[in-house]
Amino acid sequence: MAEIAEAGFDTFMETEQGFEAYTEEKKADEATLRFIQDKYAHVKPLIFYQDKVKKENWNEQWEKNVEPVIVGGDCLIRAEFHKVPGTFQYEIVITPKMSFGTGHHQTTHLMVQAQLKIDHQAKVVMDAGCGTAVLSILASKRGARTVEAFDIDEWSILNGKENAEKNGCANVNVQQGTIRDFTWRQPFDIILANINKNVLLDELPVYSANTLKGGLLLLSGFYVEDVPALAEAASGGGYKLVDQSEREGWACLLFSKTA
Repeated sequence: MAEIAEAGFDTFMETEQGFEAYTEEKKADEATLRFIQDKYAHVKPLIFYQDKVKKENWNEQWEKNVEPVIVGGDCLIRAEFHKVPGTFQYEIVITPKMSFGTGHHQTTHLMVQAQLKIDHQAKVVMDAGCGTAVLSILASKRGARTVEAFDIDEWSILNGKENAEKNGCANVNVQQGTIRDFTWRQPFDIILANINKNVLLDELPVYSANTLKGGLLLLSGFYVEDVPALAEAASGGGYKLVDQSEREGWACLLFSKTA
């Protein structure tokens, strides 16, 4: 997934056979896709296919394949049609449509798990590449004063706003664009970024410039083997690594801004 994300794909859905990746046709990098396919040609059995589909609402397919997610015993992520017995400290209702972030992918699970350990009370939070806005919603429910969320995908903006409203999170502001498209009025106490490695490395200087001293940076969206490169880049931006977690080969890093 991480490598195909570098070919312009920004939405993923796991299936029983593997996973599907989606993007707008004009954003697909055919040369990179061919390189990835050739790179893994020795893996048997491997089925690699491409198809063109109309842009559509994912709800129907999602309802057929997705189960509710419970993280840390405290946080339930579910669809409206899910009925889950029990009481949870945090309950997040997500309708994903074409956006990434249902809690099923390892990186989303890692981010949520880490957020449950972080003090959000009265904090100003950024959610970079927000997808469904699930991380923004959790930040709001954990007491954040305000959450600035953004994504490059129009569907994510519409979906993120819908999900924030559905969960009663009026302090979550969802906008379209990249981090360099915005000017922030104040530094952030917490920055959340669940994106692929290359984007994170590119945007780390901007995160650093917008993190309050003593603030936190929580990253995921990359493999365990990518940790040294990200840790080194973060260190150069004045961050200190304070925690690390892993899940099925994926990693999550928590940094504190020291300079």
